[in-house]
Amino acid sequence: MIDPITAIAGATAAFNALKKGIQVGKDLQDMGGQLSQWAGAMSDIDFVDKRNQKPSVFKILGGGVESEAMEIFAAKKKRDSMRAELKDFISVVYGPSHWEELLKIEAEIRVQKKENEYRRLELQQTIIEWSAGITLFFIFIGSLFGLVWIGTR
Repeated sequence: MIDPITAIAGATAAFNALKKGIQVGKDLQDMGGQLSQWAGAMSDIDFVDKRNQKPSVFKILGGGVESEAMEIFAAKKKRDSMRAELKDFISVVYGPSHWEELLKIEAEIRVQKKENEYRRLELQQTIIEWSAGITLFFIFIGSLFGLVWIGTR
C-alpha cells in the first residue's frame, strides 16, 4: 500500500535531484527519471488523500484514519511548497512554457498510474475487505449454530 510518508520521501528525493540538475544546467528532458519519480509521488499523495476520504470499515474500527489524515495534510503542504518552488525555479531558468510542459508530464503520469497501479491497489483492497467480511460472517454463523446446538443438549 502507498502511504503519505513514503510518497513525500520519494517526492523530496526527486525534487532535490531536479533542483541540482537545473542548477548545473541540465535540460528538463534529460531529467526524465527524476520528473517521472516526482510526478508519480505527487500522484500518490493525491491517491492516498482520496482513499482516506472514504476509509474502509476496518480502518475506521482500527482507528488509523486520524493519524493518516494528519500525515496526508503534512504531505500536501510539503507538496504545495515543492510545487511552488519548482515552478519558480523552472520559470526563471527555462521560462514559463517549460513549467506547462512539466504539468503535462505530471498529468500523463497521473493517468497512467490511475489506470494501472491504483486500479490494482483498489481491487486488492476490495478483495481483502470482502474476504474478511465473509470470514467474519461465517464465524458469526458458526458461533450462532454452536450456541444453539449446545443450548439444545
